[in-house]
Amino acid sequence: MLRQMLPEGRLRADCDRCFALCCVAPAFAASADFAIDKAAGQPCPHLVQSSFRCAIHPRLRQAGFPGCAVYDCFGAGQQVAQVTFGGQDWRRSPGTARRMFEVFAVVRQLHELLWHLSEALALPPAGPLHGRLRLALEETERLTHGRPDALLELDVDAHRRSVNALLVGASELARAGVRHRKDRSGADLVGASLVGARIICPRQQLQPDRIEFQSPQSKHPLQRHRRFPPPSRYFARAEEMRPERWAGATAGTSRFRRKVRIFW
Repeated sequence: MLRQMLPEGRLRADCDRCFALCCVAPAFAASADFAIDKAAGQPCPHLVQSSFRCAIHPRLRQAGFPGCAVYDCFGAGQQVAQVTFGGQDWRRSPGTARRMFEVFAVVRQLHELLWHLSEALALPPAGPLHGRLRLALEETERLTHGRPDALLELDVDAHRRSVNALLVGASELARAGVRHRKDRSGADLVGASLVGARIICPRQQLQPDRIEFQSPQSKHPLQRHRRFPPPSRYFARAEEMRPERWAGATAGTSRFRRKVRIFW
């Protein structure tokens, strides 16, 4: 049932059919996710432009680019490269580069909405909204096939707001049986202290690539583990975590007070 209205692989990145748009179009700043600053539209210094390949792809995390390792364009890259611009290479057709990068930012948002709409359609409790969700998915899919000028003129924020209202409704139906839940939609959590926040997930739902931990008293490098250590619920200092990508921890004192990083 999941993504039943879209072709197989429609929302899956296909780098072989793209022109490394995610390595050029977005801007990023030196941080925990990126080792360097890069302006929008500027190729990453690790991009091999002759082949549109990343020179450090096998060791992105070790090189300080975990943000690249977790990035997902939801198939927008090949859509812009092969459909919107008909296979034109921004490197060989530099006149198209700026518009292509700007269009990519729009289409990526539309593809993200397609993903969320598809997920909502897979929720049986959201059945009463499935008709409207399908219409929203069809409209969003239609927009992704627009010409470059039409895409650049599109009010993506307005479209997102209309779709978001449906997604919120689907979420409410799916979580109707959950007790003591809090609505934090729209909350600005940038820089917020998450000490005491409960972001626990059952062990069986977590499939991390690896876990690094270090005792606060330890002066040794982070120890690496491929398996989740006991107990079945893992405790960590919440301020060391990014809740949107990491899970399975709660702040507070416990015998598992360690600095923890979970890589997915």
